[in-house]
Amino acid sequence: MREAYQSDLRHIVDDLLDMAELVETALGDATTALLEGDLALAERVITADPHLDSRQVELDAKAVELLARQSPVATDLRLLVAALRMSSSLERMGDLSAHIALIARRAHPDTAVPEQHREQIRRMSELGLASLKGASQVIAERDLALAAQVEKDDDELDHLMLEISRQISAAEEGSYTAGQVIDLTLLIRFYERIGDHAVSLVRRVGFLVTGDSIDTLAEGVDVPEF
Repeated sequence: MREAYQSDLRHIVDDLLDMAELVETALGDATTALLEGDLALAERVITADPHLDSRQVELDAKAVELLARQSPVATDLRLLVAALRMSSSLERMGDLSAHIALIARRAHPDTAVPEQHREQIRRMSELGLASLKGASQVIAERDLALAAQVEKDDDELDHLMLEISRQISAAEEGSYTAGQVIDLTLLIRFYERIGDHAVSLVRRVGFLVTGDSIDTLAEGVDVPEF
């Protein structure tokens, strides 16, 4: 009985890592679709998003069942509570990737990102992917030393979002169309929030490992609850 219970707990972690892999694929594909105007790839990301939503529902159902059936305590209890929150963050990251793909689809056959911002957006995507990979490693290994890099990547994402916002605000009239301003404003927010959710993931692991409040891992980082 105890062996089966421990196996169920390991499957919860495996499910989280599987979700993270799906999000990684979605984010990478969405950025490629955005920068290259690849409509088929954008459609694939959008179509795949409900599958990630279903994975969250399945994972949460497993966690709730274990909570009800096993009445876990200590680390096991923290694992299940953290898993419920982490699955929500991963599902939201998938939604944000789909939103990026939707902008790519709406702009087709043109690309939504003006030439002068392409490298900045590419860098934001690279940082989001690095944050997600780092968070996955933290989840798999429970190595909180890796969490600092995730928060560092998030800081750079915040900086890039502000940099692009300032460039748009300071631009001469007519430098951007209204559609470009709207799309860029949404895009930089989507990528920045992906970084925030990666921070949320590693902080949940911090809670799992130490039992401390997630806010003690780093100060001054805005982790969204939605």
